Amino acid sequence: MLDIYRKVPKDLTQPTYTGAVVSIICCVFMLFLFLSELKGFIATEIVNELYVDDPDKNSGGKIDVSLNISLPNLHCDLVGLDIQDEMGRHEVGHIDNSMKVPLNHGHGCRFEGEFTINKTSDPPLHRPLTPHYVQNVQGAFNALGGADRLVSNPLASHDYILKIVPTVYEDLSGKQRFSYQYTVANKEYVAYSHTGRIIPAIWYRYDLSPITVKYTEKRQPLYRFITTICAIIGGTFTVAGIIDSCIFTASEAWKKIQIGKMS
Repeated sequence: MLDIYRKVPKDLTQPTYTGAVVSIICCVFMLFLFLSELKGFIATEIVNELYVDDPDKNSGGKIDVSLNISLPNLHCDLVGLDIQDEMGRHEVGHIDNSMKVPLNHGHGCRFEGEFTINKTSDPPLHRPLTPHYVQNVQGAFNALGGADRLVSNPLASHDYILKIVPTVYEDLSGKQRFSYQYTVANKEYVAYSHTGRIIPAIWYRYDLSPITVKYTEKRQPLYRFITTICAIIGGTFTVAGIIDSCIFTASEAWKKIQIGKMS
């Protein structure tokens, strides 16, 4: 008495070829939609948002920098790194956590180093220059990775203007990673003073943005996936049933018309 899914005896149903075709198309269509939804359920969506804050308050006002630059026509003895900022820091020949690797049988040099800089505006990082290129250091936000200046004027200085944006990446487990992404503009020029031409150099000048970008990994909830699958199955069966019923009714009406003409 409480069964809302009452059964129709099999001998009261009539299979048709059109019903078989509609059923096959219906099953294929449902399979396609199911696989599409399954792919969307497994995939991870990345949602971004902007807010004004310093996300890495435990950094002590410092930014970690990794530098990897090759100078194929400059001997390692002539390569050095100076760090200067508006907080009064001025280091000449910074060598901590750095390494020089000879290139081109000693005629060139690759400089690798890791250091920290203060979160202030427009402090330059300076180093001697010849034509150079920046290697692609591992990281998602390395706009200078692979930058190539090998065909530039060997007497010219280079200014790299970096606009740095603090970035937070939060994975599905809620673990946050702090990083920085940036845009960069480059200016090449030959510098002179009253005493003559100035020794060429590479400058990295940066400006820290107050806006923080946050990327969050999200995945579709299981209940929403199940709800969508039920809607696909129910909706497809309903529409397919309507189409099959219309085709069957039209074919039966056509048969009656033909019988009427013959009689």
